[in-house]
Amino acid sequence: MKILQKKICLLGDFGVGKTSLVARFVNNEYSEKYLTTVGVKMDTKLIAVNDELSIKLIIWDIAGENSLKKISQTYLRGAAGFLLVIDGTRMNTLDGALDMKRGIRELLGDIPFVVLLNKYDLTTQWELTAAHIERLNTPQEQLFFTSAKSGEQVEAAFNALSYVLTL
Repeated sequence: MKILQKKICLLGDFGVGKTSLVARFVNNEYSEKYLTTVGVKMDTKLIAVNDELSIKLIIWDIAGENSLKKISQTYLRGAAGFLLVIDGTRMNTLDGALDMKRGIRELLGDIPFVVLLNKYDLTTQWELTAAHIERLNTPQEQLFFTSAKSGEQVEAAFNALSYVLTL
């Protein structure tokens, strides 16, 4: 069996749920405690793509920022793809995420992105409207409605990026 190794980064504002999404994906765990990431936290997970190929994801959970200018370029170097996390309950996380995506595309070119609209378990509190979500729904990126708390679509989002990285 062939094993690919790929670095991916999670980006998004403070408190959007990046660390919780990683904990749900890697360990199938969730905690109500808010844990602030300082700098970067790394995890790994091996995923079987098919009978002949697996991919080892090296997951970089980068400290929450609303601007690419505040993120060390060394954290982004070598990334094969990105998970862009937006908190559906906080409108201000949308514009920051879109700005980060534009900046990364300028810096690194046409690199794969998967967009996660997180906190889907709290849709009654969402500030994002259908029109906002439509802005995110592009042919270039897959869009997932995720909940680190319930686990909804978390594995599917990571697997979608993994699949794109094997092409």
